[in-house]
Amino acid sequence: MAETVNVDVLVVGTGPAGSAAALSLARNGIRALVINKFGWTARTPRAHITNPRTMEVLHDLGVYDEALKHAVPNHLMGENTYCTSLSGIEIGRIRTWGNCPDRDHNYAISSPEKTCDITQNLLEPVLLGSAAHSGAQVLFHTELIDYTQDDGGVTAKLRNNVTGEETTVRCQYLIGADGANSRVADIADLPLEGVHGKEGSMNIVFDADLSKFVEHRPSVLYWIIQDGSDVGGLGMGVVRMVRPWNRWLAIWGYDLAAGQPEVDEEKAISVVHKLIGDDTVPVSIDSISFWTVNDVYATRLSNGRVFCMGDAVHRHPPTKGLGSNTSIQDAFNLSWKLALVLKGQADASLLDSYSVERAPVAKQIVNGANRSISTFYGIMGALGLDKAEGPDGMRDALLSIGDDTPEGEAKRAALDAAVYNTRDVYDNPGIELQHRYTSDAIYAAGDVDPGYAGDPEVFVEQTTYPGARLPHAWVTVNGQRTSILYLCGGAQFTLLTGISGGGWIEAAAAIKQTLGVDINVVQIGALRKVQDVYGEWSRVREIEESGALLVRPDQHIAWRAKSWTADSIADLKEVMQSILGFKNGDESVGAAQEKEPVKA
Repeated sequence: MAETVNVDVLVVGTGPAGSAAALSLARNGIRALVINKFGWTARTPRAHITNPRTMEVLHDLGVYDEALKHAVPNHLMGENTYCTSLSGIEIGRIRTWGNCPDRDHNYAISSPEKTCDITQNLLEPVLLGSAAHSGAQVLFHTELIDYTQDDGGVTAKLRNNVTGEETTVRCQYLIGADGANSRVADIADLPLEGVHGKEGSMNIVFDADLSKFVEHRPSVLYWIIQDGSDVGGLGMGVVRMVRPWNRWLAIWGYDLAAGQPEVDEEKAISVVHKLIGDDTVPVSIDSISFWTVNDVYATRLSNGRVFCMGDAVHRHPPTKGLGSNTSIQDAFNLSWKLALVLKGQADASLLDSYSVERAPVAKQIVNGANRSISTFYGIMGALGLDKAEGPDGMRDALLSIGDDTPEGEAKRAALDAAVYNTRDVYDNPGIELQHRYTSDAIYAAGDVDPGYAGDPEVFVEQTTYPGARLPHAWVTVNGQRTSILYLCGGAQFTLLTGISGGGWIEAAAAIKQTLGVDINVVQIGALRKVQDVYGEWSRVREIEESGALLVRPDQHIAWRAKSWTADSIADLKEVMQSILGFKNGDESVGAAQEKEPVKA
């Protein structure tokens, strides 16, 4: 057996969560080994909606420009269409992903970014490639067999699936980002709630020029309502744009109880032609795959030195487009904490905040994704398809929406309302941008929680209350416009203050001396490098000019001081000790690392 390999962190899985974790750790100077039991990253498009918060994270990770090269832009995404086929009857459309003016306004005031479409098979190589260039070690064809943990670290057994050779890896921490059938989560015995295998779905990736059917109504999703009994369908399929307007992914459901249907290339082309509504269109099948819809989340995301993220701890249908976004944000939350602990700048108790902060998010997005599916039943009911029998009955029910009768008028009104109600599937600025954390890594003592005036999953209400993501506001740096968000992050804490808050510079220096943690101080004001020329920052900061916001490396607010006082230096020190997990007034540099680290 090969000699034991020693690393700081072993990451199992190279999906969005694992690749983002490896990249963030490497950029923080942490020795990370990331493994994938397959020969390469994702081959099929899989996840694709990339929301504004994830684009902010990609900006912080240094891969924003590269990722954007692979993106389908927002203006080509939003005419989501319901029809009987791409060439058939159009039942309705809804503008989505921020393309409807009312939601576009909430997105625009809440983030510098827009939703775009970056398929998983294109995004993973960007994240993983950058991780490798930043120092992470990457092994393909390498599978986790087992692991054990003790007070000093984790011992993992790996197997090369090409040679059969087994390797022992000794690491201080293990990240399980190995998908819905997570071996890491299984061994960690993480508590899971929900239902596995609710429905079955088939994906068909294909190439076809569909410009004449879709270019006038550019969209990511075309919902096809028709009888699907010939492939075990549930009555509604999807033609999903992968690249406009030549590469596509057809999604069709099937009844799990009836078993997985037999679908060869000929049958796949038949299904695609049925969804298009024109069997003269040349179609080339790239792949056929099957998957199941789950409704499962973990109530705890860690066990000792083992942490899980992504589909390992939240498994749900693709509605709302939250999967890869939440996975990347899991990694963004955990990685800076691991880095501080491994560098001896924080106590290991800081890591407990990962599960405390992210487990509620896992529950929220799983419940939200599954809830949003029910909105489609409203369309089926409004059309009368829930009572129609067979293809002929469905056809008659669909055609009756054009009847000049009281029944036809009522049906059209019900259909308009049902289509509009499906916006819950698409436009949710709140659930994407408004996570407010409550944990020991947040210091809110003495502050007042503003709560929410509206639905927190729908509308973003910007606040600087500790635990919230830093509000977006446009400022200028040397005359160039940028978001206040992009003055923070970069693997360090930041203090945002005004011209009269110069004392915070001394306070940050004191923290560096006693705790060994860098805090970047940014002063915002007239005649300074950073200026609030639009007045947006002063309207959202909720503190006086001499006050300060302490922003974590993940751009969430750790603490706020309404103004500078004689006690501010001592207050900042107390706050940082609390957040970093230092107990009993211990303020020596590196005091958190009491145990001897694993040696290389």
